[in-house]
Amino acid sequence: MRQPLVAGNWKMNGSRAGVVDLLDGIKAGMGDVNAAEVAVCPPFVFIPEAAARLQGTAVAWGGQNLSTHGSGAYTGEVAASMLTDFGCKYVIVGHSERRTLYGEDDAVVAEKFEVARKAGLVPIFCVGETLEEREAGATEAVVARQLDAVLDRFGAQALGAGVIAYEPVWAIGTGRTATPEQAQDVHAFIRGRVAAKDAAVAAGVRILYGGSMKPDNAVELMAKADIDGGLIGGASLKASDFLAICRAANR
Repeated sequence: MRQPLVAGNWKMNGSRAGVVDLLDGIKAGMGDVNAAEVAVCPPFVFIPEAAARLQGTAVAWGGQNLSTHGSGAYTGEVAASMLTDFGCKYVIVGHSERRTLYGEDDAVVAEKFEVARKAGLVPIFCVGETLEEREAGATEAVVARQLDAVLDRFGAQALGAGVIAYEPVWAIGTGRTATPEQAQDVHAFIRGRVAAKDAAVAAGVRILYGGSMKPDNAVELMAKADIDGGLIGGASLKASDFLAICRAANR
């Protein structure tokens, strides 16, 4: 059985004092989270604080992005080795905001996936369609293309070393959420796409929902057969909301 994962993507939010309060609040409320693995992905400058405060707890931490390069003259970038230096377990790759705002195409995302994997990080590999693509009936074609960028280049076994996050771009930060049935349909498609390459990998890989999961919809979403947790944006910035989502995995 796949263990649920609830990962908080804090994006570019937080202050030093606020991060301390958030981390302490999450730690204090973990006692009745008994099913899900839990992780937080703060902005880079707050990773040392997360490492210091979460060391020895059940909560893992990770980065929101990484460079394809190991080191060098790449101002503003962060290498995989820098993340592992601070004990990161996870790193998000291919988030829709990186794809749309910073021009990361499928090839770049696939390369970041492999760089993370080779460094010993678990990549949280994001896929998903825009509103225009959904309305055009292209959801499966878009998601297949994004998945295949990793599958065709590095194989199903490589993908099995990561986590997949389905994030319908039209449901991120808009207040709109895919229905549990819509989300399940795409999750099942993703698992089927992987199964066509390797059934065992498909059965084991965790697929998270990343489109505005909140305390009031988390139980229904995570009850679906192929939804193995959530990649949480706004709701991860409030300890009580994030913990409520974590508890929703107690099934």
